[in-house]
Amino acid sequence: MYIPTYQDVLDAHERIAPHIRRTPIRISDHLNDLTGARLFFKCENFQEPGAFKVRGAANAVFGLDAAQAARGVATHSSGNHASCLSYAAMRRGIPCNVVMPRTAPQAKKDTVRRYGGVITECDPSTSSREARFAQVQAATGGDFVHPYNDPRVIAGQGTCAREFIEQVDGLDCVVAPIGGGGMISGTCLTLAALAPEVRVIAAEPEQADDAWRSFNAGYIIADDAPRTIADGLLVPLKELTWHFVRNHVTAIYTASDAEIIEAMKLAWKHLRIVIEPSSAVPLAIILKNPAVFAGQRVGVIVTGGNVDLDRLPWI
Repeated sequence: MYIPTYQDVLDAHERIAPHIRRTPIRISDHLNDLTGARLFFKCENFQEPGAFKVRGAANAVFGLDAAQAARGVATHSSGNHASCLSYAAMRRGIPCNVVMPRTAPQAKKDTVRRYGGVITECDPSTSSREARFAQVQAATGGDFVHPYNDPRVIAGQGTCAREFIEQVDGLDCVVAPIGGGGMISGTCLTLAALAPEVRVIAAEPEQADDAWRSFNAGYIIADDAPRTIADGLLVPLKELTWHFVRNHVTAIYTASDAEIIEAMKLAWKHLRIVIEPSSAVPLAIILKNPAVFAGQRVGVIVTGGNVDLDRLPWI
C-alpha cells in the first residue's frame, strides 16, 4: 500500500491547477455569535462540478499515461466523485463509466451525464456497488479511480488544505465531513506537513457513524447500507484512509439528521450559499458541541453543493 506524501500533494496541485478553482473563504458574524467561535468556511461547493472531489479526480485523470487514458476511467460513487471524475475525463477527452446507487440524488446523476459520464445503476449498498463495478470495469478496461482509497485522490484532496492554510492564518482546527475519508486523509497529510499544531476533526452523521465507531474501537467497522440524509457520507473507511484517520485525526463527532438539516438551513441563510446535507455535518457538530470549539479559529471545509432543489430535506 503506497501512502502518499506531501510531495505528492505539491505535484498534484501543479498538475490540477488549470482544471480547478482556488475556492473562497466565507464568514458569518451570526454563525460566529451562535457558536462562540471564529468560523472560516472554505467553499468547495464553488468548484465547477460543485464539489471538492474534482481535486482528486483531476489528479488521477491527468496523471494517466496516454495508453491508459485511451481506455478511459471508471469508478463507483454516490454522486460527487462520479460527477467530478466525469468532468475531469471530459476535459481530457477520454471515456468515463460510473456505477451509482439508483437512490442517488437526481441532481448528481444529471451532472454526471452533463459531463459525458455513462451511468450504470446499482442497489444502495457498498457490496452492490462494488460487485456491479467489477462487471463494468471488466467490460470497459477503464482505470479504476477509487472515490477515496487511492493515493492519487488523497493527494489531490490535500490541495484544499494547502490553500486553506495560505488563506487563513492561525487556525486552531479544521473540521471536515467523513465518509470514506478521502478529504480527511488529504487534510491530515497536508496539515501534518505544514501546520502540525492544527487539529483535524471529522464530522459524521449519527445514522452512518461507522468511522466514529472504528475510531473508538481501533479497527475498521464497515456498515454495508446505512441510511442518512447526508448521502455523500454512506461509504466506509478503507485501509489507506484508515491509516490517516488512525494516526492524525484528533476526534470524530456525530450529528443527527435533524441537526444536519438545521445546520444546512443556517448555512443557506447566513452564508448565502447552496450546500448539500453532507457539507452541513461540520457546522452541525460545532453547534452541538460548543464547548469544544468556543474561542477558537475553526476552519470548515464545505465539501459540496449538489442538491436536488425539488427535494430539499426540509420540505
